[in-house]
Amino acid sequence: MPDSSQVVKTDCILCVWGCGVNAHVEDGKLVKVEGMAEHPLSRGGLCPRGEHLVEYVYSPDRLKYPMKRENGAWKRISWDQALDTIGSKLTEIKQKYGAHALATYCGSIGVENIELAAFTQRFRGVYGTPNFISVESNCFRSRILARQMTFGRYIAEEPEREKSRCIILWGHNPDNSRWMVGEHIREAVANGAKLIVIDPRRIHLAKYGLHLQIRPGTDCALALAMLNVIIAEDLYDSEFVDKYTVGFDKLREHVKHYPPEKVEEITEVPASEIKNAARIYATAKPASIVQGICSLDMQINGLQNNRILAILQAVTGNIDVHGGWVTVPFIRLSDLRVPEVEIPIGAEEYPLFHKLGKRVSPYGQAMLFPEVVLTEKPYPIKALIVVGGNPLNTLPEVGKVREALEKLELVVAIDPFMTETAELAHIVLPACTFLEKSGIGYVYGVTSTLPYVLLRKRVIEPLWESWPDWKIFTELARRMGYGEYFPWNTEEEVVAHLLEPCQVSLEQLREKPEGEFYGALGYDAYQKIGFGTASKKVEIYSETLEQYGHDPLPTHHEPSQSPISSPELAKEYPLILITGARMLQYTHSQLRNVVSLRRIAPEPMVEIHPSTARKFDITDGEMVAVETKTGSIKIKAKVTEDIMPQVVSIPHGWAQANVNILTDLDLRDPITGYPERNAVLCRVKKI
Repeated sequence: MPDSSQVVKTDCILCVWGCGVNAHVEDGKLVKVEGMAEHPLSRGGLCPRGEHLVEYVYSPDRLKYPMKRENGAWKRISWDQALDTIGSKLTEIKQKYGAHALATYCGSIGVENIELAAFTQRFRGVYGTPNFISVESNCFRSRILARQMTFGRYIAEEPEREKSRCIILWGHNPDNSRWMVGEHIREAVANGAKLIVIDPRRIHLAKYGLHLQIRPGTDCALALAMLNVIIAEDLYDSEFVDKYTVGFDKLREHVKHYPPEKVEEITEVPASEIKNAARIYATAKPASIVQGICSLDMQINGLQNNRILAILQAVTGNIDVHGGWVTVPFIRLSDLRVPEVEIPIGAEEYPLFHKLGKRVSPYGQAMLFPEVVLTEKPYPIKALIVVGGNPLNTLPEVGKVREALEKLELVVAIDPFMTETAELAHIVLPACTFLEKSGIGYVYGVTSTLPYVLLRKRVIEPLWESWPDWKIFTELARRMGYGEYFPWNTEEEVVAHLLEPCQVSLEQLREKPEGEFYGALGYDAYQKIGFGTASKKVEIYSETLEQYGHDPLPTHHEPSQSPISSPELAKEYPLILITGARMLQYTHSQLRNVVSLRRIAPEPMVEIHPSTARKFDITDGEMVAVETKTGSIKIKAKVTEDIMPQVVSIPHGWAQANVNILTDLDLRDPITGYPERNAVLCRVKKI
C-alpha cells in the first residue's frame, strides 16, 4: 500500500472512458484527485464526477456492512451469515428448479470494471445457469453486432483533431457524456473540419456547424436519403466500393426509394439540408460519423441504424483511415467464463443477438426477464444477483420490473450504495469502490481508438466492511463447493491471471504506472487482412439478415408509436418523447448522493419547446405531468428553443421522475430485442 503523502497513478471507472487520475493519499486517506497529464485520452482533464471522487468514496451513504431485510427493516449481519444464507438458498433453488432458476444481472459498471464482469460470469457458469443478463441488452452491443455483420470485425470511430475533415455527430452530445471527444471536435473545427449535428435537440456543439433537427425514430430514412444523393451524384469512393464491397448495386436501387424530397416528409429535415449534409460529408475526406452510445440503438430500427452508418462510412472510403473509422486491437485477457449447457433467455426470440456465425454471446436478453419471472415460461426464475447495476431504475417499464423482483425468492444486491434495486433485495452486500481495489484499467476498445492499458492500483484500503466484487464471488463459491474454480487469494493473483495472454505483463505495468500502449491502430487493415465476413468484403447487402427474415438492406420502419404508425394513439398522446439524455455530473443512476454534484444539477427536467409549452399552457419551471400508455411522472418543465417542437426530452437515471416509468418493455427492435425508448408517444399536462 502507498505510504503517507504519496501520489498514486490510476484511472477512474465511474464511467466507461477510464480517465487518468493522480490520487493524493495522506496517512492512508484519499485527500485529493487530479487529472493525470500522461493519460492519452483525458490528457490531465477530469469531468465533475472525477473531480469529486473524494466525496464519492467517503460518502456517508455508503453501504458499510452486509444487511438482511427482515419484516420490512434492515438488519446488520456478518459476512459469514450473509454468504451462508445466500449459498444455502441458491443450493435449495438449484435442487428444486434447476440451475437456470438463477439469473445474474451486471450493469454498465461491468463494462469498464473487468474483474466485476469476469467473476460474475464465472460464478453463474460454475453454478450452471445460462442467464447472465446485463446492460448489453440495450447498450452498445447492437453497434458491435451491426459492424461485425458488415465488416466481419468491429471498427471504431476516430474523430481526429488533426486529420478529420468532416465529423457527423449523430444523436450524440459528447459535452454531457464524453467531454474529451467534445474538446477534440472543437479542435478539429478550429483546424478547418466541417461539423454536422443530427439531433432533435440543439446541443451546444450544433452552433459550430450544420444542424439537422430530425423527428425521433427516422434516422435510417435520413441516412438512406444521404446515400441517395451520394450515389446519384457519384460522390462515393468507386475504387473502394468496386474492390472491397458486395451488394452496392442493390443498394443503388434501394436508395432510389428515398429521395430527399420524400424523406423530408418522413424526417422533417428540409431536402436542401439533407443534400447539403450529404455533399459535405462525402467530399470532405477523411470523415467520421460519431454516434450516440444508445440514442440510435433504442429504436425499432436500432441495428439497422448502426448498419446504415457503417455503410455510409464504407461507400465514402472512410474505413481504416486516419480521421475516419479504424480497426482497434483488443486487449487479450484470460477468459474466466465456464461453457454454458443451455441457451439464455431471449436466445430463441432474438437469435442474432445470441449468436452471429461462430460468435456466441454470453448475454441473455434482459428485456424478457420480467415476463419470464412473472409467467415462469419457459421455466421458473427464482433468484437474482445484481452487481454493478440498478435495473429497477434503468430498465424500461419499471412497474413491471418491480413486480418481477418482488416475486423472486432471493434477490442479492452487491453495490457500494443502497440503490432502488437494493431496497427491494433480501440481502445487500457492500462492495468497495474502484479506488479500494486493484484491477486492469484500459481505454475500452469499442468506444475509443486508444490501445492503452494501465494497472489500476488500490489507492486506499476498503472502507468499513466493504469487499471487492471478485472476493465476494470467490468466498460465496467456496462455501457452495465450487472452490476449485476460484483459486485466487489476492488481487495481484487475479490481475496476473487475467493478463497472462496479454501483450503487456503485470511487471511491465508496475514499472510504468502511467500505463502504456499494447498495440497499434489498424490503418489500411482492409488491404492487409481483408474483412472478416464470409465474402471477405464489406457486406452492404446482408444475407445473414435475409436468412433470419430481416431486411438485408437497411430500410426505414416507423416507430411502433408515432403519428404515422399509430394515428389514433397520437390523438391522445400527441407528443414524441425521447429519453436518456446524459448529464455530465452523473453516470446513469449513480452519484445522485454526492452533495456537491447534486448542487450543480439538483433535479431532472423535461425539455419542451416554447410553441409546445404555449399549446398546453405550460410555463418554464412549473411542475407538469408527463404521461404515456405505460405510466405517468411529475417533473419540472424546462421551456427551451433547443428542443424540436412536438418533441420532449427527459434525462434518465433519476429515482425521482424516473423516465422508465413511461417506457414499455414490449416495444423492441425485432432483431436485437433492444427497447424503443427514443420515439414514444406521450402527453404533457399542467398539474
